[in-house]
Amino acid sequence: MKTSTSRILTTHTGSLPRSEVMQDLLRTQQDQLDLDQSIFSVESEKAVAEVAQHQVEIGIDVVNDGEQGRAQYATYVKERLTGFDGERQIRSRPRLDDEDFPEFAQQQRPSSRNIPQPTCTGPIAWSDWSAVQKDIDRLKAAADQAQAEEFFMTSASPGVIANFLPNDFYPTEEAYLYALAGVMKDEYKAIADSGLLLQIDCPDLAMTRVSQFSHLSEDEFVKIVELHVEVINYALQGIPADRMRLHLCWGNTEGPHHYDIPFKSIVEIVLKASPMGLSFEGANPRHAHEWKVWQDVKLPYGKVIIPGVLDTTTNFIEHPELVAERIVRYANIVGRENVMVGNDCGFGTSAWGRKVETRVAWAKLASMVEGARLASQELW
Repeated sequence: MKTSTSRILTTHTGSLPRSEVMQDLLRTQQDQLDLDQSIFSVESEKAVAEVAQHQVEIGIDVVNDGEQGRAQYATYVKERLTGFDGERQIRSRPRLDDEDFPEFAQQQRPSSRNIPQPTCTGPIAWSDWSAVQKDIDRLKAAADQAQAEEFFMTSASPGVIANFLPNDFYPTEEAYLYALAGVMKDEYKAIADSGLLLQIDCPDLAMTRVSQFSHLSEDEFVKIVELHVEVINYALQGIPADRMRLHLCWGNTEGPHHYDIPFKSIVEIVLKASPMGLSFEGANPRHAHEWKVWQDVKLPYGKVIIPGVLDTTTNFIEHPELVAERIVRYANIVGRENVMVGNDCGFGTSAWGRKVETRVAWAKLASMVEGARLASQELW
């Protein structure tokens, strides 16, 4: 994993807007309709090459495939694993803040909640391992054309998969998590072994406090976080820490978020996860103040933080000077060499229903690059 040795390096969380062509193809796949795999392959390769080149052109240092071949950042696994062949259904999981503001919730429910997903109804195993290799090959081909400091690929954590694809088969939730880990570890290792940087997406470490585990107390939820980190470390065994980073968030949704668990309540547990890098929200109105957490929490040696400096639920384009201000705050506390910057979450966590318009999303990322340049001038 690259570090900021002479300037602040920039990256992003993973998902980027899809073209209309890719949206149509992914919808066909999502709806389990006839999909011409040769067309899907050609268009996916084209989309990945274009999105990688665009990242490089605006100056992002650590880039990826924008998840162009995936309809959603976690549920993509159901197309490549057994165990999810049962009836597709929508499970109602009201957020705690929905209960306080039902009128807002009715108006603003993300479209991704209306995409039926199956539950786990059988043993989990690989049914299409080739899909993993295709993802890797597409990005590596794009990497050969584009030039950047580093390339990364995202992969869903066992906990976030369990959140979106609930368990109706394994005897306990813990058994389900370890079953997922026992299979997904192959994907994690393949990405890292390919020379790409692995980003394991773990919104479950914070987001699920107000949804999947809304019935628990905060102390009880902290125990859930401890379990999920143990499962993550089990799945990542044998992969060098410097070949990995971890992303957590409180849910990429515009809304009250007033029941979100404070970062300070989970940060020391999360730092026990083996990846070297830690990506987290640091720009949205509910969590922007939590840069202060690092005044009291010592960053372990060898760890790098990747705070979000762009809100991914609003079409405001953050001013570069605001971005620089946010970066300098973190750097002055944990050390400039221990900071890389990105956005709060993805600009396309699902292929549809995005809050941020495509061109605005790219303009926000360009502003982040400029802000990092300004911060670097101040820090070096």
